[in-house]
Amino acid sequence: MLAATPDLTTTDYGLRRGILSPMETLAQSVSTMAPTTTPAATIPLVCALAGNGTWLAYVLATVAILLVALCIGRYARHSASPGSLYTYASLTLPPWLSATVAWSLLLAYVATGSSVIGGFYHYANLLLRDATGHVYSTVLLATVVTGISIWIAYRDVKISARLMLWIEAASVTVIVIVVVLLLARNGWHVDSEQFHVHGMTGSGLRLGLVLALFSFVGFESATTLGGEARKPLVTIPRAVIQSAVLAGLFFTVCAYAEVLGFHIAGQDLGASQAPMYVLARVGGVPALGLLIDIGALVSLFAGTLACITAAARVLMLMAHDGLAHDFLRMTHVRNRTPGRAVILTGIAAVLPVAILAARGASGLDVYGWMGSLATYGFIVAYALVCAALPRYLRLHGVHRGGRIVPGLAAMAMLLALVGNLYPVPEGPYGKLPYIYLAYLMAGLFWFAVRRRNQGNERAGS
Repeated sequence: MLAATPDLTTTDYGLRRGILSPMETLAQSVSTMAPTTTPAATIPLVCALAGNGTWLAYVLATVAILLVALCIGRYARHSASPGSLYTYASLTLPPWLSATVAWSLLLAYVATGSSVIGGFYHYANLLLRDATGHVYSTVLLATVVTGISIWIAYRDVKISARLMLWIEAASVTVIVIVVVLLLARNGWHVDSEQFHVHGMTGSGLRLGLVLALFSFVGFESATTLGGEARKPLVTIPRAVIQSAVLAGLFFTVCAYAEVLGFHIAGQDLGASQAPMYVLARVGGVPALGLLIDIGALVSLFAGTLACITAAARVLMLMAHDGLAHDFLRMTHVRNRTPGRAVILTGIAAVLPVAILAARGASGLDVYGWMGSLATYGFIVAYALVCAALPRYLRLHGVHRGGRIVPGLAAMAMLLALVGNLYPVPEGPYGKLPYIYLAYLMAGLFWFAVRRRNQGNERAGS
C-alpha cells in the first residue's frame, strides 16, 4: 500500500473543493479536445492521407486512446489532485522521469491552447469577412480570445466549466443534426468504397492514424480538477473514460459521413477548406453550414479556456513540488483559483501565436504546427504514465490483471511517437521534435538545479 504517500484527495491547495458536478467535470475533458473542430479541420487532413480509410484511422485511434483512458482511470480511482498525470507519475517513477511528465504535460496543454487560438482567429476572420467584407488583425483577435479566457479562468472555475459545457453541447448537436440528415437522405447503406478501404495505402493509414490521435489530446484533462470535482475518485475516472468513448464514436461517425458526403458531392474532402458547408448542402440544410462554423469558433474559445484552466493547475502543483517558482503556488484568496498560474499559462499560450500571426502565418498553419508540438508532449506523458501503472497497482495491492492493458497502451503511444518522427516531416513540422527536446532539456536542467539547491539547503540546516 502507499502508506507513505500523502492523501492527495484531502489536499485542496487553496482551491474550492467539491464545487464541480460530474457533467461540469466531463466538460473540462471535452472542451480541451474541442470536438467541433475535428469535423471542420482535422478529418479533412486525415482524409488527405488515409482516404477511404479515414473512418478506420479513427477506429484505431479510439482503441489506442481508450487503452490509455483505462490506465488513467485506474490511477484516478486512488488519487485526485490538480497535477493530473504528473501526480500519478510522481508516485511511481524516478524523480527525473516524473519531471519529464510534468514538463511534457505543461507544454502539451499550453501548445494545445496556442493551437486552438490559431484556429479561433482563422474562423473569426472567415465569419467577419462574410459578414462585413473585411478581415481584422489576427494578433488582436488572438489577444482578445486569450484575454477573455484568462479572465474567466481567473474568476471562477464553476463559471468556466458551465460555459464550456453548454458551448460544446450546442456545437456538437448542430453537427450531429447535419450528419443524421445526410445519412437519412443519402447514406442508410454501406459505402462500399469506404468499407473496402479502396485506394488506401499502409503508409497513408499510419500517418492518418497519427494525425487522428491529435483529435483526442486533452481527453484526460478532467484529472486536473481533482481538487475541485465532487467525489473525484468516482467522477474523474468516469469522465476520462466517457470522454474517450464519446469522442471516438463522434469522430468515427463524422469521418464516415464526411467521406460519404463528398463522394455524393463529387468533391475531394482532403482538399476542402469548408467541408461542413458542403455536407450541410448535401444534407439539405445549407443554413446549418454557417451555424457549424459559428459553433467551431465558439468551441475553439471553449478549448482555449479549457487549456488555460488545465495548464494552470499543473503549473501550480509543479510549484508546490519545486519544479516551478514558489510564486506560482499561490491561489486567489477570494476566487480560489491559481490566478498567477492562469495569467502565466495564458500569456505562454498566446505569445507564440501572436508572433506567428504577426509574421503572416495563417490560422490553420498555427493550428497544425502548435497542435503537432502539443502531441509530442501528450504522447510522452501518456506513454510514461501507462508504463508506470503496473508498479502503481502493485503498491496498491493489485497483483494480477494489471500488465496487459498498460503494456498495450504504452506500445500504442510508442508507435504513435515513431509515426510522428519517421518519415521525417517536411517544412516546419520537421523542426518540432527539436523544439520539444530543447524545451524538455531546459525543464530537466531547471529540475536538476532546483534539486541540487534544495539538497544544499537541507545539508546546511
